Amino acid sequence: MNGGDEVAAAPAGPPQSLDWKFSQVFGERTAGEEVQEVDIISAIEFDKTGDHLATGDRGGRVVLFERTDTKDHGVPRRDLERMEYPIGRHPEFRYKTEFQSHEPEFDYLKSLEIEEKINKIRWCQTANGALFLLSTNDKTIKFWKVQEKKVKKISDMNLDPSKAVGNGSIASSSTPKLCLANGGSPDRSYNYLGNDFSFPPGGLPSLRLPVVVTSQETNLVARCRRVYAHAHDYHINSVSNNSDGETFISADDLRINLWNLEISNQSFNIVDVKPANMEDLTEVITSAEFHPTHCNTLAYSSSKGSIRVIDLRQSALCDSHAKLFEEPEAPGSRSFFTEIIASISDIKFARDGRYILSRDYMTLKLWDINMDSGPVATFQVHEYLRPKLCDLYENDSIFDKFECCLSGDGLRVATGSYSNLFRVFGCAPGSTEATTLEASKNPMRRQVQTPSRPSRSLSSITRVVRRGAENPGVDANGNAFDFTTKLLHLAWHPTENSIACAAANSLYMYYA
Repeated sequence: MNGGDEVAAAPAGPPQSLDWKFSQVFGERTAGEEVQEVDIISAIEFDKTGDHLATGDRGGRVVLFERTDTKDHGVPRRDLERMEYPIGRHPEFRYKTEFQSHEPEFDYLKSLEIEEKINKIRWCQTANGALFLLSTNDKTIKFWKVQEKKVKKISDMNLDPSKAVGNGSIASSSTPKLCLANGGSPDRSYNYLGNDFSFPPGGLPSLRLPVVVTSQETNLVARCRRVYAHAHDYHINSVSNNSDGETFISADDLRINLWNLEISNQSFNIVDVKPANMEDLTEVITSAEFHPTHCNTLAYSSSKGSIRVIDLRQSALCDSHAKLFEEPEAPGSRSFFTEIIASISDIKFARDGRYILSRDYMTLKLWDINMDSGPVATFQVHEYLRPKLCDLYENDSIFDKFECCLSGDGLRVATGSYSNLFRVFGCAPGSTEATTLEASKNPMRRQVQTPSRPSRSLSSITRVVRRGAENPGVDANGNAFDFTTKLLHLAWHPTENSIACAAANSLYMYYA
């Protein structure tokens, strides 16, 4: 600066809209290929480092992928990004392993089939190079350890194990033989180890017993460490592990249970919304998640569109909430579908724990946990479907449960839609980013930037509404809507602008 004059830095505007590119696809379908029900992906989750990705499917399998480009030029990728070092390669993952997590079961007491479909996967803290994760179906949660084990082989034998020698022929014989005293046999051939074996002249100098040795080869082994069963009368919709690394919660329609990872035969019921008379039931729990850093705080959503934050320090049974977040109903807007479309299908805490993102059928809402008067931003996802709610109710699509996710820096949110589309919105102050992408190798193929209009403001906090297209016969890009292809599950990489999403049995990955 000349003469000590300081130049005031211009205020930073909202971040630029991201340019999304296709990265990878696993399990891509060929044209006309029929999708098997068991292969449809039902859960996706990155671990905290972003170096591993897990998917679960309706066949009860868990598939793990690992990142292959974490090191470039000998320096970890994240360090290169901080140094603004040019990186030529995009994030890449490769198949690591898979295992059968759940099998179909039958509850004989209730005459109820329990399907093997994986509802949720959650990564736990790693230890000693092993990966740990929780997976759940409708009734049973399992704690898995995945570790590389060295292959053990038998070596140092007198005889060539590839030849049929020794008493193998005797052991394989099912016909009883007459034996004499001291193990002799009237059949001369049975006094030898085998018909094709003879001792070398002078006999064997020494007898070497087989030795099991550990080779340098390794293979991945998945082992179930714990099974947490018989704690839920209704279908489990959520599992969330605590920041203390020791406990986790599981939630069904009416109860939330607290578990210790090391104790599988007991859990503590911390939320119970079941009324004394089931006819008085007005709402159910739809999703639950622990705060990312406060081990005493968790949030759960309901079918009435409300989010409750509870504090485990207040009481053992947390039926009374510490905070309640809900948006008041607009007068005169009530209809038969009001409660159905208000039901929250998924909630996620932002990485810093300050915000909660919720997804209902029509919108994404961003809530500030310090402001319970209403959401700080609302993103319209399915507004153009409002005239078609009757059709959606008839074909049950109105009950589809779409997931949502936030970027690691908290500047963007994403959720899925029909026709294998997903939407990315900017939630930074002043941002008008509203991008629609298709889960295919050309994500921008049907891209039309949808207009964004800011809504009313409340004191110093701006509430924002992003709207999609208003034509009821088409989707946000002007294409005919396909309710049979829906993108329900997606996850945002914890540290980079990379999204993994599931379209039926295919896993698509994108980066920006």
